[in-house]
Amino acid sequence: MAACEGRRSGALGSSQSDFLTPPVGGAPWAVATTVVMYPPPPPPPHRDFISVTLSFGESYDNSKSWRRRSCWRKWKQLSRLQRNMILFLLAFLIFCGLLFYINLADHWKALAFRLEEEQKMRPEIAGLKPANPPVLPAPQKADTDPEDFPEISSQKSQRHVQRGPPHLQIRPPSQDLQDGTQEEAMKREDVPVDPRPEGDPQRTVISWRGAVIEPEQGTELPSRKAEVPTKPPLPPARTQGTPAHPNYRQKGVIDVFLHAWKGYRKFAWGHDELKPVSRSFSEWFGLGLTLIDALDTMWILGLRKEFEEARKWVSKKLHFEKDVDVNLFESTIRILGGLLSAYHLSGDSLFLRKAEDFGNRLMPAFRTPSKIPYSDVNIGTGVAHPPRWTSDSTVAEVTSIQLEFRELSRLTGARKFQMLSLRVRDESHPEDGSALWRPPVGSSDIQEAVEKVTQHIHGLSGKKDGLVPMFINTHSGLFTHLGVFTLGARADSYYEYLLKQWIQGGKQETQLLEDYVEAIEGVRTHLLRRSEPSKLTFVGELAHGRFSAKMDHLVCFLPGTLALGVYHGLPASHMELARELMETCYQMNRQMETGLSPEIVHFNLYPQPGRRDVEVKPADRHNLLRPETVESLFYLYRVTGDRKYQDWGWEILQSFSRFTRVPSGGYSSINNVQDPQKPEPRDKMESFFLGETLKYLFLLFSDDPNLLSLDAYVFNTEAHPLPIWSPA
Repeated sequence: MAACEGRRSGALGSSQSDFLTPPVGGAPWAVATTVVMYPPPPPPPHRDFISVTLSFGESYDNSKSWRRRSCWRKWKQLSRLQRNMILFLLAFLIFCGLLFYINLADHWKALAFRLEEEQKMRPEIAGLKPANPPVLPAPQKADTDPEDFPEISSQKSQRHVQRGPPHLQIRPPSQDLQDGTQEEAMKREDVPVDPRPEGDPQRTVISWRGAVIEPEQGTELPSRKAEVPTKPPLPPARTQGTPAHPNYRQKGVIDVFLHAWKGYRKFAWGHDELKPVSRSFSEWFGLGLTLIDALDTMWILGLRKEFEEARKWVSKKLHFEKDVDVNLFESTIRILGGLLSAYHLSGDSLFLRKAEDFGNRLMPAFRTPSKIPYSDVNIGTGVAHPPRWTSDSTVAEVTSIQLEFRELSRLTGARKFQMLSLRVRDESHPEDGSALWRPPVGSSDIQEAVEKVTQHIHGLSGKKDGLVPMFINTHSGLFTHLGVFTLGARADSYYEYLLKQWIQGGKQETQLLEDYVEAIEGVRTHLLRRSEPSKLTFVGELAHGRFSAKMDHLVCFLPGTLALGVYHGLPASHMELARELMETCYQMNRQMETGLSPEIVHFNLYPQPGRRDVEVKPADRHNLLRPETVESLFYLYRVTGDRKYQDWGWEILQSFSRFTRVPSGGYSSINNVQDPQKPEPRDKMESFFLGETLKYLFLLFSDDPNLLSLDAYVFNTEAHPLPIWSPA
């Protein structure tokens, strides 16, 4: 092998061919190989190249990547996932474009309608005096003055169904004291007499599924055609003196209120809501919601010092000349309702003037093509609009403002008539700081606006045995999201106000009664179920024919509303349902580790070992200090006298004190009602805790049925008592 390699290496460069050499000495043949190598070829001749670039405005690229392919070939080369993603994005963009176009069209349509309405409101001829000249408010004073109180004309006595006067200290109008003491003024009232004999053939009754109501027990609605609108009298004044001492449980409510008020006064005075944990405040409308919501509560609890301090803030600091959007529903039930209630209880006309100003500023919300009001209105500019994300309003929002506006209409009608003879004063330097005064809307206009909403809802299609969907479009005036029915959020107070308007108006409006009773029958038919294993009666929800065992804490208003209806003559079967639902709402509190109800619960419909009737999802475990359970306890106790309802309310009050109290002042909503060790404060005290929850607890613990008698007052959905219309 070495020899071969040496030969191969020595043969390099030779030009001989391979050959065979016979072996020496007769050895076997061996193969010898000669590699012939040729000289390398000569290098190519050197060439010079010249590159010339001709520019015609575009660069030239001859690469394959530049060559155009068809869009279809490119599309086919994409993966299925890529194609699906592109199709989804295109569909989403098209949908967003259509939605934007529809909303923009609705916005321009509404804007054009508002401009047309405003044009109609202007005089067609320059310098033409309006038919109804504006009436400016009476001068306002910093402190209480007898001149501030409204003048009450003598009322003709007629038959009256009130079982007793309210045992509240009502500030008497100064007119009553001109010719003697208040006692003498009260003695001059005529004895109520039934103007018709018992056997009068014209006597009629209203009968609706077991409800027998005598219509003459109340007053007809104030006619918009009447030349002189009639103002209802204030509730009878209680004889001046020391009020009755609160009992032990009522003192507990007062202590809770004062602790909450201490936090609000110290950390959030004049602002909307207290943030007790961070010792600060939050703003919603910037109108002192908590203070206004609590005015009548302070009066009822006998906290005159706190009431007077709040009254001074209303006089000096509460102004509505603000460029701010307010929710029509929330501001009506809290601010307008709170001011009207404070006026009726205290007799201080400051609150009525403020209510009239604020009510006029809310009226642009009713200027819609369908007369269904917008959800929001700017009280400074008068521009109203639906929510930013839709043109719908919720049914509860547009049908739960009638009590307040109807009462404002009655009060301002007589007041403006009395002021027609007064000289229009200079408003450039008003004493209460309201530098911008708008011409007031007529009382008939206010009442007509809200009554049109009620009439419109009454005649709409899309209901199911009296149950209504949750949304209604402000432009078309039709229900939307059809087939979804609930007594929870967005629909609850619609049913409440059907009954309460009928009571407020003296039981004259039979249409309201019929709609209410039909709705209760619809609840029985479609929404009522029993849980397992304890057979608790609850109200669920219906979505396109499918039942859901979900119940909001808000639905706990229903047992109280049912009891109120029975008190005013509706069938006893409503009372049976009220008792059953009251037990359920109590169990929603009792079965929680903190003794406080969550915002939403789900009920078990089928018996399963180890499972309770009530289950709570993690997202629904919060408690907002809501009043619905104690509200119904108040009504159930007033109607039945069963003291177990007082005991249940006392348990709930103790749970509030134990798990929501903040030592520095105030009470906070909590995130977890199932963890007594870590309830997780949410750092917010809703205004309705003072305006509703504590008020209903105080009334629940009272044994005096004439303290805000159910014959004399009807409570709005924010617990502000308004008088039932009595004969004039």
